[in-house]
Amino acid sequence: MEVNASESFESVVPGDEGKEKYKKNDDILFYRRQKDKGSSHYFASLETLVLTDRCASLELCEHESQDRLCLQIRVTQNGTIRVLIDELQAIKPRYRVSDVLTGEPTYVPLRIQWQKDDSLSLTWGLGEYQLLVSASPFRLEVTCDGEEIVTLNPGNRLCFETLQEPTRTSSGSLQVDEDPCGLWKETFRQFQDIKANGPSSVGMDLRLHGFSHTYGLPEHADTLLLKDTSTAEAYRLYNLDVFAYDINSRLGLYGSVPFMLAHKPERTLGVFWLNASETLIDIEYNPKPIEGANEPPEKKSKITPQTDVRWVSESGTIDCFILLGPSAAQVFSQYAQLTGYQALPPLFSLGYHQCRWNYEDEADVKAVDAGFDLHNIPYDVIWLDIEHTDGKRYFTWDSKLFPKPVELQHHLQKKKRKLVVISDPHIKIDPDWSFYCEAKEGGHMVKNREGGVYEGTCWPGESCYLDFSSSKTRSWYARNFSLNKYEGSTESLFIWNDMNEPSVFNGPEQTMPKDAVHHGDWEHRDLHNLYGFHQHMATFEGLLTRSGGLERPFVLSRSFFAGSQRWGAIWTGDNVATWEYLKISVPMLLSLSLTGLHFCGADVGGFVQDPDPELLVRWYQAGALQPFFRGHSSKDTKRREPWLFGDDVTSAIRSAIQQRYFLLPYWYTLFYQAHTSALPPIRPLWVEFPKDTDMFAVENQYMIGSALLVCPVTDPGVSEVKVLLPGSDQLWYATDTAKVYGGGRILDFSVTLNTVPVFQRGGTVVPRRSGCGSCTADLQQHSITLTVALDSKGNADGFLYLDDGHSFSFRDRMQFCLRSFSMRAGKLVSSCADDKGLFVSDDKVESVVILGLNSLKRKPKLKSGTRKTPVMFTFEAKCLTITGLDLEIHKDWEIII
Repeated sequence: MEVNASESFESVVPGDEGKEKYKKNDDILFYRRQKDKGSSHYFASLETLVLTDRCASLELCEHESQDRLCLQIRVTQNGTIRVLIDELQAIKPRYRVSDVLTGEPTYVPLRIQWQKDDSLSLTWGLGEYQLLVSASPFRLEVTCDGEEIVTLNPGNRLCFETLQEPTRTSSGSLQVDEDPCGLWKETFRQFQDIKANGPSSVGMDLRLHGFSHTYGLPEHADTLLLKDTSTAEAYRLYNLDVFAYDINSRLGLYGSVPFMLAHKPERTLGVFWLNASETLIDIEYNPKPIEGANEPPEKKSKITPQTDVRWVSESGTIDCFILLGPSAAQVFSQYAQLTGYQALPPLFSLGYHQCRWNYEDEADVKAVDAGFDLHNIPYDVIWLDIEHTDGKRYFTWDSKLFPKPVELQHHLQKKKRKLVVISDPHIKIDPDWSFYCEAKEGGHMVKNREGGVYEGTCWPGESCYLDFSSSKTRSWYARNFSLNKYEGSTESLFIWNDMNEPSVFNGPEQTMPKDAVHHGDWEHRDLHNLYGFHQHMATFEGLLTRSGGLERPFVLSRSFFAGSQRWGAIWTGDNVATWEYLKISVPMLLSLSLTGLHFCGADVGGFVQDPDPELLVRWYQAGALQPFFRGHSSKDTKRREPWLFGDDVTSAIRSAIQQRYFLLPYWYTLFYQAHTSALPPIRPLWVEFPKDTDMFAVENQYMIGSALLVCPVTDPGVSEVKVLLPGSDQLWYATDTAKVYGGGRILDFSVTLNTVPVFQRGGTVVPRRSGCGSCTADLQQHSITLTVALDSKGNADGFLYLDDGHSFSFRDRMQFCLRSFSMRAGKLVSSCADDKGLFVSDDKVESVVILGLNSLKRKPKLKSGTRKTPVMFTFEAKCLTITGLDLEIHKDWEIII
């Protein structure tokens, strides 16, 4: 049944009272305090400036309160400015985010360019960039060759609530009863939050000069282009379990990445706010966007655009990174050098995944597995949700439903397929369960504010929660994935972390109270957004340890933070089977991709409710063109394996999945590039066409790499879709017909239920498999076809990456192969793109298709070594197809036409 996305949904959570359980901006008292306070009056004591070889530091003082802060300014080798502000003499240390940065960056020395009584200028390197520090009021301005880029504290909104000793009454109790501002205690619904250190929020504003387009800040079910919030709710970063989340909302969802990008034709800029507590971001564009109207060009030219961004966090320090770019690719690289590159996934994980809450028993799993073979649909992984366990006890199996889990995994292994099972962070309170006892005795649980073990309810009922912020706990948890500890597991079993925001059914906003206590006596408020990150990390380490460091783990997590890309994949949570949710999945995944989380996807078909057949087909077509490709559905929905909707639907879904497998050589190459250079596999159009302002807000279509433009069909009953083809100097080839179109236009493209608009960009080479078999392990049985799409000058370039698909030999023993393909002056050349690679593949190039060839002046010849030999070919409609080549992929060769 199709349901409008604005309708309410009954949550699967027992006793759920509806979406009012989540806070609005007015309910967030630290945010209200900062909004109500207005401007502050910090001045910089320039006489306190100290320069070291790594840092410039000086003191800031608030005029009225006389609170003193320490400002540290550092610049990394790769062009990132780090601004750290903390209390000069705090009564106790404030929380600083751990484990997110891959290490302390390498900093370059700063030097004074000039100094006056009320300001000074710092620079570094060749002096292209300058940091202007103004004393009163305090400002920090970043310029490039005299042009303003970003200003910190332009509106005097710097806020730093210093820690205080609790005020006590004459009886010795804490004075928290009269506290309307929520300084020491606040109440939301029936929940009380006692603040051991009193108010501790921090905030700062930034002005981005010349920018009127910003992106990032996932996770929100909202547009790709971030919206002006001056008359609306701020973007909230607070990891929450939000079942059937609202669309076009700034409510924080399952994960948080406090990283935004700003773009204009001349520059891309990044701002990374390293804080793991609840954070709100206000954005104000100046001039403001006018809905449904275009300003005349003469008026636009008179107004210099700027974007004001205000960050407010509940606790911690101000640790702000300005990534100077200036290109988008450089910003991606600068961010990855801070938080890590996308883990190179095992090849099987880029195939199709079949999941349901829950496949009922071993017979059900085997029947579904057989169904894919019967209907000739490839897939790689089948998944089990919480019902596979013994009473929701993770690391166990239901002995009636799954009595022989090892045999089941071996059954799948014989077909070279995998099994994924779920492992959530809540632990059933059961004194007869050895895992629970070991966790409790080892001190691995989060505590409540009184010092006892924190208890909340989740799927098993009364539960306690593992404290993954402790490295000791993470190591203990990781050891539980060893084959001798995890009974019923094999090396072909992989893991899924769910409910790790963490979800607590009877907690405030269905999560853990902020006054719960973690290892090191840190309050949960300080590190809430890191909880899922740390479980993801521990699970990754568990699978890595299980294989002795030889095999690449695959771990999916619902909750995440900056840096989660190092541990594996994430998805967009409990979506709904409506067209609106299919449509919003595209900007949601693009936002994740821009912020480093490249291995991302949305539940195909929608987790909640039943999709009609057309929606299901369109979702499979869209999912096949997104990085993580998994069909998933709730136990309350009808079964929806691809063959249950009639032959036409089965055929369309089969085609979409097969197309995914044909294209896996290209996807795998893109993930290698993400792993080594941080280029996202899927990209908004503006990343590839940075000077074309018409691309800046496009969110219904995107690029896969630099070669493929895709426009998923996200509306029902359409026979035609409008596709924006970028670049007036570009050529675009429809991949299904090879018909060529010029860029710089909007194309009315005809579609049927079996087609989705995909175009190859002129000037590119895309490798594909000629067949797919039943899973990724069969791919090597099928040769490689190179599709060469010529640009207007007759040129094209591309790459192909190969390795064993599963181990770390590519890293440790240089067992990889990177090939370059280049078409120039009628000659297609295959050559080695990285001579450090030692991998010798059995793969062969069997055919080459060259699109856009105006004429064929001579018969094509193959040059391999010193020999030139004729080749079999056909040429019609500007398409040259060369077959029967049988060329070893790791060897050099040329085709001359």
